[in-house]
Amino acid sequence: MTLSTALKLELPIIQAPMAGVQDSALAVAVSAAGGLGSLPGAMLSPAVLAAELRILVATGAPYNVNFFCHRAPAPDPQREQRWRQQLAPYFTELGIDPEAIAPAPARKAFDESTAELLAPFRPPVISFHFGLPQPALLQQVKSWGSYVLASATTVEEALWLQQHGADAVIAQGLEAGGHRGNFLSNELSRQSGTFALLPQVIAALDIPVIAAGGIADAAGVKAAIDLGAAAVQLGTSYLLCTEATTSPLHQAALVSPDAAHTALTNVFSGRYARGIVNRVIHEQGPDSSYAPAFPTAATAMGALRAAAEAQGSSEFSPLWCGQNVSGTAPIGAGELTRQLASAL
Repeated sequence: MTLSTALKLELPIIQAPMAGVQDSALAVAVSAAGGLGSLPGAMLSPAVLAAELRILVATGAPYNVNFFCHRAPAPDPQREQRWRQQLAPYFTELGIDPEAIAPAPARKAFDESTAELLAPFRPPVISFHFGLPQPALLQQVKSWGSYVLASATTVEEALWLQQHGADAVIAQGLEAGGHRGNFLSNELSRQSGTFALLPQVIAALDIPVIAAGGIADAAGVKAAIDLGAAAVQLGTSYLLCTEATTSPLHQAALVSPDAAHTALTNVFSGRYARGIVNRVIHEQGPDSSYAPAFPTAATAMGALRAAAEAQGSSEFSPLWCGQNVSGTAPIGAGELTRQLASAL
């Protein structure tokens, strides 16, 4: 059985789950066009997640809901203090009292309470970033009949995912925007571009492989499929779609000449993620030894972001973006999905 048959897709196009720039509207539009729309669930409150799932279920179309599988770091007050000291000049510049900073929105790992919330919905597809949940939780997901996708950034990670129960693997090349899906190693030198990684993962696995990273148009989709990908996952190309919730500042960055300059950085969350280089990446990173472990770095950075954005500046914002913005356009997500599959 092919991946498209298993997931009931007309088109082998998967919209990447992108926290902070979308809700269910984007996923609904992609699924209605014959692809697989995705909802990022890791940062949603239980009430919002349930409401979004009800919208997706009501369409009757296939959909994917995505979660993180990171381990929460042990509290490290000293490192957090050093981080805030490093950012102190910015707090002064933007008039922020560091003692009054509110906690950042939670980036919750998949756990028992999430599984309990999902059980009545029995999502057709569930994807995971940063590995897989604990075996008992994964078994619970599979008992619903949910098809499990998971991201790998190396052949070793792909093999681990296959051995531990993933139904298909997303081979995430180094060009991809947003957070890296790495979980066995933080060494960026072990990771490679999409069209180097993809054939190696396909050769190593017995399950379907999905290509992701730097693919932005129909020609790129066809190239990945011709190499053996069962489907292609794209995120950056959907950022300007009419159903996306991408902020005006982020949209402006995506259409500026600076969009061609991206970097992998840990300054926003404590994990490597690719975004457009702005002031804080230039001055503090991209790889900061001060940034606390994921996701705790986001608390202080979130305060700077909010203050700067209130002044019309994106210099402290995570402008997530892949290395190829050529496919972004202010059109409907359904139209874009069909365009992406037009060369197949």
